[in-house]
Amino acid sequence: MSAFRFALAAGLLLASGCATEMQPDTRPTPKLGQTMTEAELAFWDSSILVDGSNLPAGSGSSAQGLVVYAQKCAACHGVTGAETDTRLTPLVGGIGSLATAQPVRTLGSYWPHATIIFDYIRRAMPYNAPKSLSNDEAYALTAYLLRANGIIEETLVLDRTTLPMVKMPNRDGFVRSAESAK
Repeated sequence: MSAFRFALAAGLLLASGCATEMQPDTRPTPKLGQTMTEAELAFWDSSILVDGSNLPAGSGSSAQGLVVYAQKCAACHGVTGAETDTRLTPLVGGIGSLATAQPVRTLGSYWPHATIIFDYIRRAMPYNAPKSLSNDEAYALTAYLLRANGIIEETLVLDRTTLPMVKMPNRDGFVRSAESAK
């Protein structure tokens, strides 16, 4: 190590030690070892199973989803969700393109189960306020996106019964490995 690099490393180490001493740690102390309340557990234990057996109550139509999409999604995903000039991958289109030289991976073309779309929307969207959507809004957004991709009829209302019955175009595009089949 050159003398310059050694001096630089020593200086950075010394500076980091001084900065730690001069500025007290203001981060909240983790409450490790404390039992979570039922409400806290329900908030975090929210993953939806692929078969939809633990979907929550609620419902939504594509017409309702269009309104929610315009209010909470269009700023990042574009007016229709099919735009390719946004900073995010398009949500609409690409069905039948996965086996081509230029696959377009969208909710309609790539995702194998509609329940996964609902789960992701409900847990992670909108980006600036995850877990802020109601169940009805998550069902409605899922319906809107499935309808925009031509997967469901406009009149279908999604709920815990109808959502698992939606057949996605790429439902057979994922293969279970021999290890995961055990």
